[in-house]
Amino acid sequence: MSTTTPLKDLAQVIRSKNAGPFEVTFDVMFSEPAVYARVRDSGALSRERVSALYRVPDEDITCCMFFEPALAFKFTLIRRGEQGGVGERDTFGAQQHAPLLDVPIPDEAAE
Repeated sequence: MSTTTPLKDLAQVIRSKNAGPFEVTFDVMFSEPAVYARVRDSGALSRERVSALYRVPDEDITCCMFFEPALAFKFTLIRRGEQGGVGERDTFGAQQHAPLLDVPIPDEAAE
């Protein structure tokens, strides 16, 4: 039986932030190379997962990548409306990371 750990229990930082008037960017950062590698190698974070979590088409994902020098997974989404426009609910993009918190990461097999 395989078990999982929520991403929020493995990452040091999970955040979203404004990336200009038309984009929001996301960072998932790790403090340990082994944890970063575990998450990267699990396949649990991918372009497909981002698309499903945020209910956006692939073309709305302008960047999606693991960035080893920062021990991070990063992606950027096109905003559904321009920053500060009518109906804008999060001008700074700082409250968009919540769907990432509970992404299940498979636990490593016992040796």
